Amino acid sequence: MPYRELKRECYEANVRLPGHGLVDLTFGNVSVIDRARGIFGIKPSGVDYKELSPDDIVLVDLEGKQVEGKLRPSSDTATHRRLFQAFTEIRSVVHTHSRNAVAFAQAGRAIPCFGTTHADYFHGEVPVTRMMTPKEIASAYEWETGNVIVERFQSLDPNEVSAVLVHGHGPFVWGSSGAKAVENAFALEIVAEMALKTLQIDPKAWPLNQTQLDKHFYRKHGAKATYGQLS
Repeated sequence: MPYRELKRECYEANVRLPGHGLVDLTFGNVSVIDRARGIFGIKPSGVDYKELSPDDIVLVDLEGKQVEGKLRPSSDTATHRRLFQAFTEIRSVVHTHSRNAVAFAQAGRAIPCFGTTHADYFHGEVPVTRMMTPKEIASAYEWETGNVIVERFQSLDPNEVSAVLVHGHGPFVWGSSGAKAVENAFALEIVAEMALKTLQIDPKAWPLNQTQLDKHFYRKHGAKATYGQLS
């Protein structure tokens, strides 16, 4: 069972989603990649989280070939594959339809960084992609979804902003492991709810100043991070 640990990590990440309130019905999926082998595991399409098992995880290579699993992989598999190709330092991708983040995506609006909770996880606003063209939607839709994300990150560092909103669709989030990617997705939903409430109180609220944003982000991330305990 050469992929036992990969399947286990992917399974455990997927079943965390309902507990965090990030999915309704069977919406959402997590993938985790084995970079050395160029193989990633992903949730099978339409399978209820309560019925999911590690053996159900489908394995796919970076060319899109299904290499293990009897079930069909998530319909978002091509988007995950495109992100793994483009963002070579990430190990896991999460896609959800979490409600507050989706509200921003449906409005075609980035999530502003209004406070330090946001800055602890994302170094600046969480961006939104452009609208996809009819040609992109009609062709290889899921692959082109990945392409519009990659396009949006041409001038952004995916290691500093580990999430994006696909216009009219929802969030894609990533991280260094399945557990970390799910944590980032949970953080995204929290800050989306906070931002929505901030805008309800004051539609003209100012974003957090850059100095405070940098302070909070870099005390948790990077070589000089001071948050938490030494391992």
